[in-house]
Amino acid sequence: MHNKPMDKSKLLAIGDRFRIYILFLVIFIFMSLFAPRFFNSYNLTTILRTVSMNATLALGFSVVMICGHLDLSIGRTATFAAVIALLLQKSVGYGLSVPIAIAAGVLVGLVNGLLVVKVKINSFIVTIGTMTILQGATYTMTGGNSVSLSGSNVFAISDFLSRPLLPMLPPRVILTILFVLLFHFFVTHTQWGRNFYLLGGNKMTAWLAGIHTDAVTVSAFILSSTMAAVGGILFAMESSAATLNMGENSLMYVVSATIIGGTAMSGGKGGVLKSVIAILSLEMLYTGTILFGLGNEVKIFISGLILAFVVLYEAYASYKHERTLGQRSELLKEVAMLKARVPK
Repeated sequence: MHNKPMDKSKLLAIGDRFRIYILFLVIFIFMSLFAPRFFNSYNLTTILRTVSMNATLALGFSVVMICGHLDLSIGRTATFAAVIALLLQKSVGYGLSVPIAIAAGVLVGLVNGLLVVKVKINSFIVTIGTMTILQGATYTMTGGNSVSLSGSNVFAISDFLSRPLLPMLPPRVILTILFVLLFHFFVTHTQWGRNFYLLGGNKMTAWLAGIHTDAVTVSAFILSSTMAAVGGILFAMESSAATLNMGENSLMYVVSATIIGGTAMSGGKGGVLKSVIAILSLEMLYTGTILFGLGNEVKIFISGLILAFVVLYEAYASYKHERTLGQRSELLKEVAMLKARVPK
């Protein structure tokens, strides 16, 4: 008995499902073979440390996007929380300043979520407003200046977070990996996590299934802002400083990686692990362009090209899905066979 050859549509479906892993392998192998000084422990450790903050931000952002919303305030939330943690550290130490800064992130997410579900304001508008408010609050707290710390205790924590405990794995990278695994398990193996997908796929169906859609939406925004705060705080603690634009570039970086990783802007599709792999892939690509001696404009062009291709592909896939919605492939094949038998 011969196995039927896999048809083209199934191959495309498999390729789409695993595209970010394929992209990751292609970039890693190409850079390892051709980019000067790419494949060494120092460079790979630097890449992992560089992606840590954005990877942490991408976890919560991906959850919000899976729900069919956007959180454009993540970069400012990271900066806001980092500034609070460093400013309060001078008087109460990290033991109290860090929980307060994380609580501030939780509050930002709670406000965002309530405005979306109770006041019925589009998440794009809500988080744009939050982003502006947080920017103003950060500038007010700092007087428009960067915040930096000094002292033996501060530098000891900074050194601990940046010094590898295992090959290529400093504590901050290890913490990021733990966050990624925890979020991946939560989203894929718990009922509440699966509710994010149901809500993003069809809000009415989720509601009819007995899901408290408002609570799920608010929790997604809280997770997003909380992880943004955690990412900003850890970055500031490692560097013992927080600049006012430290999270400025994170937003577009995270949005691009999340879409490239396969999370649909319409919701209901995607994964936090894929978003993190996409961030790692982009960072390897950026590092490779530098090692090849290419300018920053080439890096921007390449990332834009990849994002444009993925967006166009998603638009085509959505169009094709709408055209074939409700069709049964086996019946279409029978109709085609009958038409072929009819004499002309």
